[in-house]
Amino acid sequence: MKLAEALLERADYQKRLEQLRERLSRNAKVQEGDKPQEDPQTLLHEVTQLNRDLTDLVKRINRTNSTVGMEPYGTIADALIQRESIMRHRGILQKLIDNASIMDMRYGHSEIKIVSTVDVASLQKQVDRLSKEFRQVDTAIQAINWSTDLM
Repeated sequence: MKLAEALLERADYQKRLEQLRERLSRNAKVQEGDKPQEDPQTLLHEVTQLNRDLTDLVKRINRTNSTVGMEPYGTIADALIQRESIMRHRGILQKLIDNASIMDMRYGHSEIKIVSTVDVASLQKQVDRLSKEFRQVDTAIQAINWSTDLM
């Protein structure tokens, strides 16, 4: 199994666990004398098995990510951390741009004028650079995910 396939399977397991959680919640109580639509014990057994399978899969994914080299980042795990860092930095700058770009809505000359304290154009160039860097790292991660066998 390729790493990318394992990641898709992990997402499926997580979605199925969430659905089981909701089904358990719906069947946790019934009116006295009624039966639940689904047997909670059967659902709990399914949750236990699926959670065990998910745990094993995540261990294998993490082992693969921390072992397989990916230049120039180090390992796949290092590249994932780099991608997250870029995304976080970009998000902070974009929020700053959004806040600094709010138009001044004065109705008269006697109202207080609000001005930006940052160079929005310069920040936008940084955001564009970070966006490009994010795409490059993400593309490299996606490529290695489809070419790497899961450990």
